[in-house]
Amino acid sequence: MIDFFSDTKTKPTAGMRAAIAAAEVGDEQKGEDPTTTALCERVADLLGKESAVFLPSGTMCNEIALNVHCRPGDEVICEAGCHIINYEAGGPAALSGVMLLALEGDRGRFSAAQVRDAYRPPGRYSPASRLVCVEQTANLAGGAVWPVERLNAVAEVARAHGLATHMDGARLMNAVVATGVPARQHTAGYDSCWLDFSKGLGAPVGAVLAGDRDFIDQAWRRKQAWGGAMRQSGILAAACLYALDHHIDRLADDHRVAAYIAGRLREMDGVVHVTEAETNIVFFDVDTDRITAPELEEKLEARGIQIGAFTRERIRVVTHLDVDQAMAEQMCDALAEGLQG
Repeated sequence: MIDFFSDTKTKPTAGMRAAIAAAEVGDEQKGEDPTTTALCERVADLLGKESAVFLPSGTMCNEIALNVHCRPGDEVICEAGCHIINYEAGGPAALSGVMLLALEGDRGRFSAAQVRDAYRPPGRYSPASRLVCVEQTANLAGGAVWPVERLNAVAEVARAHGLATHMDGARLMNAVVATGVPARQHTAGYDSCWLDFSKGLGAPVGAVLAGDRDFIDQAWRRKQAWGGAMRQSGILAAACLYALDHHIDRLADDHRVAAYIAGRLREMDGVVHVTEAETNIVFFDVDTDRITAPELEEKLEARGIQIGAFTRERIRVVTHLDVDQAMAEQMCDALAEGLQG
C-alpha cells in the first residue's frame, strides 16, 4: 500500500530500529532512564526552554498544557481549525473544564488584533480569558506556516493582557525547515510548546512538552495522574533522538514532493481548488458532480493507494519519509484517471 493518508503512517527505518535496540534504559519515573533524560534536555534546548517531559503523544501534550495553564471555567483562545478543537475527543472540556473560543483565521493563523478583540476583561459574568494557543504548522489549512513575526505579535498581545501562551508543535520542524528559522525563535514567545516525533520525524511513539521548570513539574503531576509514566521509555526516546539526528533536513524532500503533487492537481480536470503546498500537506476539492471525495478515495484504495477524504468534496494527501517522488507520480496518475469518473 502506498500511503499518502498521513505522516503518522511512517514506520521506523532500519537505522532507527538499530538505535532502539541499542538504547540504554532505566526507570523513567525515577529519573533513571538516561536516554529519555538526554532527549528531554535536547528538546528543551532546541525549543529554548528550561525543562521538558517525554509523553506518549502530542494530544497528551496539549491536554496537559491546558490543564496546567487553566482552571475549570477559563477560556482558551484558538483557531477554529486547530487540533485541540477538532481532534482531541472533547478533552479540554472533559479533562479540564475549559471553554474554547474559536477564531476564524487566515489559513489557520489568526492575528494579534483578533486576540486583542477576543480578550474578555475580568468580570463576574464572563469566563476568564486565560490562554492563547497556536498550531505550527496549521494542519487543516494545508500545513500553512505561521510567520515568526505573527507568532511574536500574538504572544506580545497575550502577554500584555496577562494571558498564557501555548504552541502545538506537531509539525514545528516542518516550519523550521520551510523557513530556515531555528525552532527556538518560533517558540520564544510561548510559555509552553511541544515537538512531535511520530509524524514527519518518523518515530513510532512520542512527543516532548517543554516550558519552565515549574510548568514541567506541574506537567509531571498530570502525567502521573493520567497514567502516562512509562518506565523504561528509553526504548522510545532512542527513536526520537535518532530522528533529531537523521530526519530533520530530509523534511525538505517531503515539501518538494508535496509541491509537485499540488502542481499536478491544479492541472487536473475535476479538481476545483488546491491549497498552497507550504510544507508537506495538500488539500484539494473535487467537482462532486463528477465524483465525490469518498468515491475517489475508494477508487485509489482499490489500486493500492491511500488518501484521505475529509468531506464529500475535500481530500488530504500528506508526504513523509515512506513515500517518494515516484510514488507521488503514481498517485497523481491514479487521481487523474479516477477523476474521469
